[in-house]
Amino acid sequence: MVQAAHGRSGGITINAFVLKRMYTIIVMIAGSLLVAAGFNLFLVPHQLLSGGVSGIAMMAGYIIGGNIGVLYLVLNIPLLIWGWFAAGHRFIYWSMFSVAASTLFLQLIPVKELASDIVLGSVFGGLLIGLGTGLLLRFGGSSGGFDIVASIATRKRDLPVGMLIFILNAAVIAVLVLFTKNWNSALYSLVSIFSAGKIVDLIHVRHHKLTAFIVTTKTDELLAKLLTHPRGITIIQTRGAFSSATHDMLMTVRTKYELSELCKAVKQVDPRAFINIVETVGVIGDFYRPKE
Repeated sequence: MVQAAHGRSGGITINAFVLKRMYTIIVMIAGSLLVAAGFNLFLVPHQLLSGGVSGIAMMAGYIIGGNIGVLYLVLNIPLLIWGWFAAGHRFIYWSMFSVAASTLFLQLIPVKELASDIVLGSVFGGLLIGLGTGLLLRFGGSSGGFDIVASIATRKRDLPVGMLIFILNAAVIAVLVLFTKNWNSALYSLVSIFSAGKIVDLIHVRHHKLTAFIVTTKTDELLAKLLTHPRGITIIQTRGAFSSATHDMLMTVRTKYELSELCKAVKQVDPRAFINIVETVGVIGDFYRPKE
């Protein structure tokens, strides 16, 4: 009887894990499809750029020719390899999946001008790309490129990630102007990048740094898992107002790129943990836990 109960419990756990993994895969595929559709149906027909590595791939395709989807994959490979060793494996694993899926969809979706107006193309292309990228980030992955660079940079140093990505994108736009002498394409590309960024903010998080307050009864197990990450954790003693039961509350500051990984790690150890995530305007002092 006991063994059967354990078997059923294990079956339920396995089924729940499989369903959750399938749901994540479906969302990743949907996000990658949206990103590819934004490229081939709105930006590429007007020779506009997206942000990040995809923008570099587009620019190379416009200037020297070549398949933009293949260029997108080739440019992402060294960043994914770097990220595998420098960032979280789960984040890079799903980023690899989404980059591969986006590359496939870029081959399957024909380059077709859905909006003859370049303004509509830049805006709606940015909206689709932002929606897809936001979904990928929310479920623990990314569309590759500068998101991987930002994830690595924020793990090593407390850098202004928003400004870093802006500078990288601006450099890509500047190179486009240098080669094409076309300011209109550059400015409309900025509109697309701005639109995409706003949608990502709405779907994922607006702030690059967030503070997580985690109330748990499994402090030691949770610390053993979370302290493998270079962020510091503060333990605060709490007492429930209704139950008068004492608990530990763990406080840690993370970047938006690490949020999904943190929540999944907490739920794996303590499914009943209470997590409160708040926006962090600024951090003074060391943002990462020094090595012992």
